[in-house]
Amino acid sequence: YEVLSDTEKRSAYDRLGHAAFDRRAGGGRSGGFHDPADIFRQTFGGADLGSLFEQMFGMGGDGEDPSGPSRGADLRYDLEITLEEAVSGVDREITVTKPGVCPACHGNGAEKGSKRIRCLQCAGRGQVLVSRGFISLRQTCPRCNGGGEVVEKPCKTCRGDGRTDQPSTISLRIPPGVDNGTRLRSSGNGAAGQRGGPAGDLYIVLHVQDHEIFKRDEDNLLCEIPIAFTQAALGADVEVPTLGGKANIRVPAGTQHGTLFRLKGRGVKNVQGHGTGDLMVRVLVEVPSQLNSEQREKLEEFARLCDDDVNPQKTSFFKRAKEFFS
Repeated sequence: YEVLSDTEKRSAYDRLGHAAFDRRAGGGRSGGFHDPADIFRQTFGGADLGSLFEQMFGMGGDGEDPSGPSRGADLRYDLEITLEEAVSGVDREITVTKPGVCPACHGNGAEKGSKRIRCLQCAGRGQVLVSRGFISLRQTCPRCNGGGEVVEKPCKTCRGDGRTDQPSTISLRIPPGVDNGTRLRSSGNGAAGQRGGPAGDLYIVLHVQDHEIFKRDEDNLLCEIPIAFTQAALGADVEVPTLGGKANIRVPAGTQHGTLFRLKGRGVKNVQGHGTGDLMVRVLVEVPSQLNSEQREKLEEFARLCDDDVNPQKTSFFKRAKEFFS
């Protein structure tokens, strides 16, 4: 702060750096800005910076034995299933290629007759001290990869790692009600551990395919079915599809386009066991697009017989529109 707030000192530092404030002939240090490490030494009572950062960031010091057992990594597998499988549940088998215990060295990483010895680069600590200016940091040893040991003659099959990529067939039980993005955990089916450590877990991420009829909204299903305008006008019993088969709904006379009907309990079973959703059926009133002469004549006669009471929504809309523009 003393240097930066003084124009001359700041100019000297810009030109010469720390040398501008080194010891001068016949005298001691000038000013209050010296080696940046002095600031930390004064602040922390002369503590060793390497030890300080080890304590602050958890580097070095007492901890797990780097040459001891190491847990294997967790793995991810993306699995695509159909909507029917997501709703009803299904048993599936998947094949995963993952690091497994090397069959040649049985996970030891060494050729037969060879043994593991202490890493000379890190002296068996698994970490090496790297200096960055006035800060010292500990990093994983590049020779032993943090294990603290190396083998005299690495296994030719796994090149000393103790593991090789191997295919594994895993049986899964996918419960009813899973959705897109659901994660399932298969314990112990991840990568094999090292030096006798336990295997990691396998996480299966589910991706539900789009369905040609149904759409899902949480635990509810939605489908749209077309009906004739005569059915909408006169009323009718209409057959609708469900994931479990077929069902019937009663369309009352005068049903409008887009009306929703609810079929209770025909949706998706909640994966947490909190009941079952519903099937929502939206009817789409279809207008005839091709008419023969007789059909057209009958419709024209029907149109002449219609008054405002037949189409109340149309009449109400144009009444409001007329008031708006007036």
